[in-house]
Amino acid sequence: MANLQIRKPRLWLNLFTELCKLLGILKTRTTALHPESDGIVERFNRTILNHLSLFVSKNQTDWDTHLPLLLLAYRSADHEATGCTPADMLFGRTLRLPCDILFGRPSDTPSSPNEYLNNLEARLESVHAFAESELNWPVNE
Repeated sequence: MANLQIRKPRLWLNLFTELCKLLGILKTRTTALHPESDGIVERFNRTILNHLSLFVSKNQTDWDTHLPLLLLAYRSADHEATGCTPADMLFGRTLRLPCDILFGRPSDTPSSPNEYLNNLEARLESVHAFAESELNWPVNE
């Protein structure tokens, strides 16, 4: 595995800023002691905690054993607001689930890297357009 180290913080900041621009990411900052300023993350944490509380034992020492499968379920479930799974939105494809090992899945392996990139771009555009239409957000002018 390659280890990338950038010794100049300003270079790292410029690189990260450009990457965010290219990917259309709006980067925000929040303080550690003021979690209310990051409502989306707090909502996600509340959802995870509510679901974990259904599975952990009374002494609450086994929550970490349930977390990976709970996160897999969350990432592979359609969300009411977007109509898509988080995995579809992020990766442009359906996650491989444990049952896929037993029952298999149809292969959609592309024949070349260019075909893969073209397919990925088309899938991501399609999923994001669908999610945006489901959210009924006003179109940017």
